[in-house]
Amino acid sequence: MIQETFLIDGKGQKIAVQVPIKVYEKLVADSEELDEIKEYKKAKTFKGDPIPFERAFREIEDAKK
Repeated sequence: MIQETFLIDGKGQKIAVQVPIKVYEKLVADSEELDEIKEYKKAKTFKGDPIPFERAFREIEDAKK
């Protein structure tokens, strides 16, 4: 069971939640994995010519600069 603590405003409304850091890290990792799955599915529907790995890697590295 997840231990959670709610932050309540002056009207008694829940406005935030605290969870243990390990739970938070898992939520973030799961969210990133779901994003990667969505991008993979999107890429599979691409009808153009594939880009060679070396070129794709180079373009990604150049974009970081």
